[in-house]
Amino acid sequence: MYRFLFSSKWLGYFVLALIFATACVFLGRWQMDRRAETLAEINRVVSNYSAAPVPFADVKEQFAGLDPEREWTQVELRGHYDVAGQRVVRNRPLNGQPGYDVVVPFRLATGEAVVIDRGWLPIGNNTPGHPDVVPAPPAGEVTVVARLKPSEPKLDRGAVDGQLASIDLPGFAAELDYPLQTGAYGQIASETPAVEPMPAAFPKPATEEGTHLSYSLQWFAFGVLMFIGFGYAARQQARNAAIDAEDDDGEDIPAAGAPPRRRTPPARKGKRPTSEEEEDAILDAQGY
Repeated sequence: MYRFLFSSKWLGYFVLALIFATACVFLGRWQMDRRAETLAEINRVVSNYSAAPVPFADVKEQFAGLDPEREWTQVELRGHYDVAGQRVVRNRPLNGQPGYDVVVPFRLATGEAVVIDRGWLPIGNNTPGHPDVVPAPPAGEVTVVARLKPSEPKLDRGAVDGQLASIDLPGFAAELDYPLQTGAYGQIASETPAVEPMPAAFPKPATEEGTHLSYSLQWFAFGVLMFIGFGYAARQQARNAAIDAEDDDGEDIPAAGAPPRRRTPPARKGKRPTSEEEEDAILDAQGY
């Protein structure tokens, strides 16, 4: 009944179904991997973002090479800002608005220097490519609470003097005349004494899982439905073939010894049968 499945046409259909299902599995697994990454980020935010700040001395090594599990950890630092080393980072959108980040070297009393991202500024209206105003950090000794963030990759795009294309700490360090920690920087949470105005504060990262799980299940379902559709089409083909075979075997065969039935000749096209032809057809149908 299902021998047609071995025909070249149906084998081609099966190969297409297999390719489609494989692609669906690949996309479903990709969404599951994205979900795992999102859940790991959410766990880091929940564990570290609002935890009590730790002294710089306890996490000093993280500024040289950040452990991903320590991202968003709050660190307390004491020292002073190097205003001469202040930079703005280009192309930093916030809530859908283009703008800049303000990064300033922070020199600790112990001699180390780290980068602090003090917040966000909108695109200016006075000078294209520059913010209108860059608020100055507090002068003198400052206590800063900042959250650990990893150094960003270097971007192959230019930046004017006083600006950076990304928070690429090794590239930033090359512009300064003193050593700078290049494994991580601090995203500001608070500073004492506080000053006004301040760059806009960064919002807390989202902790919603998103739609990765539902998308992955949809892709897996599409892969299964492809084979269900293939099976349904094959069953319909087999049923139609069986019906055609029954019709061929079920034609009326005259009984032994009975005269063959005469079929009524079809009417000639374009000509209405005469009354005699109609009478002969009726007699033939009644067996006379």
